[in-house]
Amino acid sequence: MRKLEGRVCVVTGGAGSIGLATARLFLAEGAKLMLVDLDDDALQEAAASLNSEDVAVARADVSNAADVRRFIDATCEKWGAIDVLFSNAGNIGVIAPLADYPEDVFDQVIAVHVRGAFLVCKYGLAAMRDGGSIVITSSVAGIRGDAGVYGYITAKHAQVGLMRAVSKEAAQRGIRVNTIHPGPVCNSFQDRVESELSTVLQRNATDFFNGLIPLRRHARPDEIANSVLYLASDQSSFVTGSVMMVDGGMSA
Repeated sequence: MRKLEGRVCVVTGGAGSIGLATARLFLAEGAKLMLVDLDDDALQEAAASLNSEDVAVARADVSNAADVRRFIDATCEKWGAIDVLFSNAGNIGVIAPLADYPEDVFDQVIAVHVRGAFLVCKYGLAAMRDGGSIVITSSVAGIRGDAGVYGYITAKHAQVGLMRAVSKEAAQRGIRVNTIHPGPVCNSFQDRVESELSTVLQRNATDFFNGLIPLRRHARPDEIANSVLYLASDQSSFVTGSVMMVDGGMSA
C-alpha cells in the first residue's frame, strides 16, 4: 500500500527543488496534488515534468490571503477535503550588517515565510480532513543565529512558534503539525545564498558550510522530500509539535 494513496496534498513553493522533489515523491506514493508557486513559468514547467492527471496547479502569492483562499478552494472543488498541507514557499532576502539591512526586504521575507505559513494554516486547516498533517519548511536557521541574515533567521524562528501554537489547536482533530529544518541543500536557492555569502566571508561559502556539517556535504532535495513524506504520512502518526532536523548534523 502506497503511503499517501488517494490523499489530497497541497505543496506551496512547488516549483522549487524541495517542493518539486516532494511533489514527485507524493505522486509516487499515490497522492493527488495541488502544486502552488508564484513563478508561473516555473510552475508550468514543474507540472509538465510531473506529467500526471493527478496534478493541478495554482499561481499564488502565499502572503496574499485572497490567493491562499483561492488555491485552497480550488483544491477542495477538484478533489474534496485536504489531507496534507506542505507550506514550503520561501525567499532569502539579503545578507548585510544590521545597520544596513533594508527594512523593506525584512518585511518581504517575513511576509512570505511567516504570514504565508500563517495564511496556509488559517485557511487550510478548516479545509482538512481530521487526522491530516501540516508540514512547514523552516531551516537549520530556525534554531540558530547568524549575523547578517536577519530577515531569514527571524522568519525561520517565527515559523517554529507558529507551528507549536497551531499544533495545539489542530490536535483536537487529530491533525499533526510539524516543522522540517533542512541544512544547506544542493539547489539554486542555496547557490544564491552562498554566492552572496562568499563575498561577505571572503572565502568559498560552500566549503564553509560543508565544514560546519558533520556529514561534510549538502543535502539532496530528494533527501529532504523523504523526511517530508515521513511527517505527511501515517508513519509519523504520534509526531506533532516537533522540529525535525534534516541538516547532516549541523545543529548537533
